[in-house]
Amino acid sequence: MLALGYSSGLPFLLTGNTLGYWLRDEGTTLQAIGFLSWVGLAYSLKFLWAPFIDRLDAPVFGRLGRRRGWMLLAQGVVAAGLFGLALLSPSHGLASVGALALLVAFASSTQDIVVDAWRIEAAADADEMGLLSAAYQLGYRAALLTTDSLILLAASRWGWRLSYGAMAVLMIVGAAASLAAVEPARAGAAPAARTARRGSSRARGVLDAIVGPFVEFFRVYGRLALVMFAMISLYRLPDFVMGPMANPFYHDLGLSKEAVGAVRGSIGLAASLLGIAAGGLSAVRFGYLKTLTIGLVLQSAGIASYAILAFHGPNLRLFSAVMAADTFGISVAGVALVTYMSSLTSLGYTATQYALLSSTYVYVGKLAKGFSGMAVEQLAADRTLLEGYGLFFVGAALLGVPALVLLVVLSRLKAQPARAADPRRAAAG
Repeated sequence: MLALGYSSGLPFLLTGNTLGYWLRDEGTTLQAIGFLSWVGLAYSLKFLWAPFIDRLDAPVFGRLGRRRGWMLLAQGVVAAGLFGLALLSPSHGLASVGALALLVAFASSTQDIVVDAWRIEAAADADEMGLLSAAYQLGYRAALLTTDSLILLAASRWGWRLSYGAMAVLMIVGAAASLAAVEPARAGAAPAARTARRGSSRARGVLDAIVGPFVEFFRVYGRLALVMFAMISLYRLPDFVMGPMANPFYHDLGLSKEAVGAVRGSIGLAASLLGIAAGGLSAVRFGYLKTLTIGLVLQSAGIASYAILAFHGPNLRLFSAVMAADTFGISVAGVALVTYMSSLTSLGYTATQYALLSSTYVYVGKLAKGFSGMAVEQLAADRTLLEGYGLFFVGAALLGVPALVLLVVLSRLKAQPARAADPRRAAAG
């Protein structure tokens, strides 16, 4: 799971922020970089093709099993796309770069679908689900460190093309994990049973693959599903809104790139790993909903702590403490949300339902974060810029209140019913 998490996280920034850095080094306009960032929408739309991943075997690699076959195919396409970027580079035209970036993003989001499904179906019970989710987050964070920090050091010494080629080679970590993994025995049982009950016609099979996951989800949770969707969509809102302003804040505060990088790669990394471990253990010890509440409070408190730095001014020790609080809280919240969403899926529809849930939590945040810069400027209109930042961080933290209210509602209404057919749900509360 650790290796598969690393493989899932590796392509994410290579078609986003890191690619934008490379494009800017080549003299690409900010407007063009912004347009190219839309390739990341593939991660938000993956639920559209998830039903086919749930029901069809992968071409060529299908003999390895449905989950393992799709994982290996997606990883191969990601590696090929990254090699293509390394060979062509932005100097060959933005159209080629955009097409390859889109290919990598599409294959990467497909890999996410299957890895998430494997993680859920391979877990024997709720405790193992929490531990596997923590391992996934740990691997994913390690990949982000590789593609956000280490690649910059490599590019400054050996160039972007060689660095991207090295990232393509690193996809072998995921391929090895796919070959070593065991195909979940339960993955095909539920679809086969439903097909037998409803008839074996191809038309009914296709209809069940597309509509079945959504019908099953609302059948299990009823109207409460809408409350779940609302809570999930708002849960990471503080982090999404604050995110685009973090690096500009460090710049305007007067912190050097070297200082920020050093703190982020040391104290920030340590706090992130501790947060992942704490989130996984909390899910096992206290259950999903309590861990969600703890994670939300810690996430909001960490974001609000940046206001202290804004009003105090540049201080490396204070910055280190704020970075630790922020990364720890975000890591706990990340594990909590992944584990909770995993617990809501039904066997046989795992890939599609989790893809739907994981897409739900990004929509509101992706829309709202575009207004973060405007918010800081408005708040700083009659104040200093740093005071505007400080008020912005407090406001971003308060955006967690609606999700907290919805968590209270879910806790009272028993959002996760115990079901004898799936022991993971019995321990979910």
